[in-house]
Parts: sequence; C-alpha cells; structure tokens
Amino acid sequence: MRNRGEFVVSGWGHTRFGKHESTLEELIVEAAADAIASAGLAPGDIDEIVLGHFNAGMQPLAFSSSLVLQTHDALAGVPATRVENACASGAAAFQTGIKAVLSGSARRVLVVGAEKMTGLDPQLVGSALIGADYDHAGTSSSVGFAGLFAEVATAYAGRIGDPGDAMARIAEKNHRHGASNPLAHLRRELTYEECSTVSATNPMVAAPLRRSDCSPVSDGAAAIVLSTAADASSDAHTSGAAVAGWGQANDFLPAARRDPIAFAGSATAWQRAIGAAGVRQRDLSFVELHDCFTIAELVLYDVLGLVPEGMSAIEAARDGWFGREGALPVNVSGGLKSKGHPVGATGVSQIIMAAMQLTGTAGASQLPDPRVAAVHNMGGLAIANYAHVLTTR
Repeated sequence: MRNRGEFVVSGWGHTRFGKHESTLEELIVEAAADAIASAGLAPGDIDEIVLGHFNAGMQPLAFSSSLVLQTHDALAGVPATRVENACASGAAAFQTGIKAVLSGSARRVLVVGAEKMTGLDPQLVGSALIGADYDHAGTSSSVGFAGLFAEVATAYAGRIGDPGDAMARIAEKNHRHGASNPLAHLRRELTYEECSTVSATNPMVAAPLRRSDCSPVSDGAAAIVLSTAADASSDAHTSGAAVAGWGQANDFLPAARRDPIAFAGSATAWQRAIGAAGVRQRDLSFVELHDCFTIAELVLYDVLGLVPEGMSAIEAARDGWFGREGALPVNVSGGLKSKGHPVGATGVSQIIMAAMQLTGTAGASQLPDPRVAAVHNMGGLAIANYAHVLTTR
C-alpha cells in the first residue's frame, strides 16, 4: 500500500541476538524501553502496542501481549495486541502498527517482536517450528524446516542448476557481514571452503543443506516506535527513516498447491511494496531479506528480481554481486544466517537494520550513503510474505 502522508520509524531498541539467560519478559522490556527512549518519548506517549511473538508452545505463557506493559507503569491501559504469522510475526506486527496509525486510532505505536528459543528441549523447538507447515504439523522431525528447504534445493538443482556453490558463497557472505554487527548471534567469519565442505564442524543437516546453510536458533527482541512525521518527537536520537511502501501476500498452505521454487507470495508482496513506494529495483541501495536457509536467499534473488539481466542467480552469487562492495548489497546485517533468527523478532529486526543504515548509525556495518532500502520477511515456506520500502528523510 502507498504511504498516505509520511510514516516514520522514529526510534528503536534491539537486544543482541543469541543465547540469553534473560527471560522473554526481560528481553521485551529491554528492547521496548530503548525504543521509546530512542524516539525521544516518554512511555505515556505510546497510544498502542503490537507484539509479534510466534511461541507455538516454546514458552509456557501463551498470552504475552501485556508483557510489554512491564516496561513502565505509564503503559497501563494502553491497548496491546499480540499477532502471529509464523516467522513473519514481526513484519505482521509492523504492518498492524502502520494500519493503526493510518486509521487514526493511534498516533504513536510501539511495535515489538520477540522470541525465547534457546535452553529448551530441541524436540520442543522442532515441534513448534514444524507446526508452521500444513503437511507436517503435529509430526516429529529431527530436521524440521531444514528438510523442507532441502526439497527446495533439490527442486532448484533439477530445474536451474546445482545450488551448492552459491549456497556456500551466500553463507560466507552473510557471516562476513555479520562479523561487523555487534547485535548478531554468530559473529564469526567463515571461509568459502568451510561453508562448501561437509565436515565434523559443518555436517550435513538435510542433504544438500549443511549446517552453514541453516540459520541458528536464537533468543532476542527488537522494538520500533512508529508514527506520522507530524507526531515524531524533535527529541528523537535520529531523524528516523520513512516508510515509503508496504505489501503483504499469502500463499496456499498445502505444498501440493505451490511451486516449491516460485515463492509466489513473496513476489506479490514485493511488487506491491515496490509499486506503492514508486521505486524501481535499480533505485535500491540495499536489501534485507529472509535467509532462514541459504537456498531461500538464492531463490529470492530471482523471485524478487534482484539478478542483473543476462546473469543467473548462481553467477551473481559467485561474482559477489550481493556483497557489501557489490552492486546491490544483500543482508549487510548478516541476515538470519549470522544475525540469528528469534522467530517473532526477525521482521522487526530487519526494519531496524534498514533504519540504522538509512540514518548512518550502523557502525562498522555502515554502507556509504544509502537512500532506499527494501526489506522482505516470510513465514513458513513463503506462505506469509511481507515487504517494506524505507527511505531516508
């Protein structure tokens, strides 16, 4: 949808992603408090709260919306709603916040995404995650979604070409990017050789996906204050980033009704956001996209139209097209692969990573003079799909 008046990401807070002793509540409070302060506001200035939290039984508390109120007593009485759309729960929360401001029911919305996933029985986490798949929900799986995306890689190999080399190059790129991000879970560079070789430290998880092709299980929270430009505070820590356009599209749940490498819902959501913002692919300074597995990033290069004419996605990955020094940097934050993937937090985190770049506050990850960013977040195997375009102000 096109932005009717300027919507602004005016403040944000972001815990480090990784393994935390902190509880879900503590992670939420940390990110929310930082976001409100970053926006130059007092807690009492918040009109509405939206929390993106997948959970699916990973935490015993199944009713988490009011955890955000633990941030400050002044939030008592503020409407708070939890939204869930699998791994796109964070982006779903963000678009719900946009619609609250658009409707006039709220001037300033606090959007939070959070997940607590580590320190749990792996079977519990696996069952929760595979519950987001129509055909496997309620079954036990030692590999979970890695097995489903392995099928994507197999289909890709059969129709387009062996993705193994490109997947290794994507893993190497995202780890190199993530090493510069102090908020990332896995801040260690991996060489191409490490990523392309099956070894004791890089075993095969679900052929052909190696461990280096899979995003980690992470804890973390991220929060944003969203408002119109008129309602953004002059005391905010930065000028913020403008939300120029957004889109959402869902695909069918049964695998039999989807082409495994079309990611049709992602393509539709992306085109809606790009079209609403009035930008073209060549206008993009960088992209943050949903690389839950390296094969997902590779497929999305084509699906989102990021590959230059006359070049295949495999060739573009090989030639460094999407590295931070390339023509179109992708996942400069490290992406889900290195930054981590606390499910409900991911979509909010991606928006924050883009806003930091656009406000020149990304530290060692900073790109030179970025102007336009596009962000893609998806839930399930490209079932729930969201895209946003952000620009400098």
